[in-house]
Amino acid sequence: MKDLALHYVSRYATTRHKLATYLRRKVREKGWEGAAEPEENADDMASQSPESAISQILELVDRLGAVNDGLFAEGRTRALSRRGMGANRIRQALAGAGIERGVADEALSDMDALEAAVAFLRRRRWGPFGEGAPHDPDGRRKAFAAMMRAGHAPDLSGKLLRLSSEEELEQLRAERGG
Repeated sequence: MKDLALHYVSRYATTRHKLATYLRRKVREKGWEGAAEPEENADDMASQSPESAISQILELVDRLGAVNDGLFAEGRTRALSRRGMGANRIRQALAGAGIERGVADEALSDMDALEAAVAFLRRRRWGPFGEGAPHDPDGRRKAFAAMMRAGHAPDLSGKLLRLSSEEELEQLRAERGG
């Protein structure tokens, strides 16, 4: 089981929660009950229950520095904000990865909500990157709803969807920056 864990963390950026879930799934798949995998040269983990062996393995990868939930959260926050996801959507993704709320809050504290929303608009070609928000009321509601699903704040979404040029965006950036 220790080898499985070390192989997993060497291949994937992961969290403690995701690693524990992976190990529990492997225990179920292999049918390990009571004692961990039967190895001749196994250490004291072989005589433990799978859950206590998983706990020891999690402590081991923590000591080795192989799993760091804070770094994982920061990296995931940067990646998702570059793709145009807002803070609320990123918070959901981090919670799904088993990141504790305090760690997620710390990772989100450095996020620039305006730039994440701008990245979303650029991908959709809305606001200053296209024709502005759709001109019909139904289209405007759908664009606003898409920004809400992407996790952006309602007031910022409304402002950005009303912009019609990149000059207006630069003015908004200047106002928010200072």
